[in-house]
Amino acid sequence: MSELRLKNRVAIVTGAGQGVGEGIARRLAQAGATVVVAARRAETGEPVVESIRSAGGLAVCIVTDVSVSRSVDECVEQTVQQFGRLDIMVHNAFMGGIPHKLEQAQIDKHWTSMSRTGVWASLFCARAAMPYLISSSARPAGQGGGRLILITSPSGIEGSANIPLYSPAKAAQRAITKSLAREWGQHGVTVNCIGPVAGSPALLRAFGRNPALQSAIEARTPLGRVGDITQDIGSVALFLSSDDSSFVTGQTIICDGGSFLGL
Repeated sequence: MSELRLKNRVAIVTGAGQGVGEGIARRLAQAGATVVVAARRAETGEPVVESIRSAGGLAVCIVTDVSVSRSVDECVEQTVQQFGRLDIMVHNAFMGGIPHKLEQAQIDKHWTSMSRTGVWASLFCARAAMPYLISSSARPAGQGGGRLILITSPSGIEGSANIPLYSPAKAAQRAITKSLAREWGQHGVTVNCIGPVAGSPALLRAFGRNPALQSAIEARTPLGRVGDITQDIGSVALFLSSDDSSFVTGQTIICDGGSFLGL
């Protein structure tokens, strides 16, 4: 177990049943946080909880559909009822990102799924968590600090010719982050984004289908590899969740090994 920088703090991580969300949940638990794995299906969330517990961490699964406001509210309510507080809200869950050209896209279908889980759900998570994040920031130094973290994408900054509906959904999350950072700064709550490129199951499956894709991504990345969901991406989330980042807000940290250098 690493240094317990998040001891006694409670975090919700949406979409933590796999991929980047799972990596973040594991890393926050390693740092001492009690982690709520907010997964759409218990079949994916419960195994992550068991693995965290087997490593000595504290975690529970709450089945949550982030596209439904009431489901997000209930997740937050159950968390606070069970643990008495909520300090960190990480919204990672997302449906979409399937490669497409605009002329081929089923705009109503694809945009609905991406906007509901990316844009709308970011607002649902922020609104539900807000009073508890403010309460956390009111605690003495070292005992709290409200944190909202949204998982965006480098595509939300530089766009993409292969997923044109995905990019604006991810860009909207960055705008939400900046707006809430301004609104909540007076309460001491920080709001930030992470834009990862990591070895999620979806990306690894894509590599399996198209090995040239992996070679192309690694070739354009100065560090020459794809990120690890726990050590690389999860550690950035740990930084943004901890007291170490108390003066960082409204920012997007691109964690992609240097592939995008436009900031």
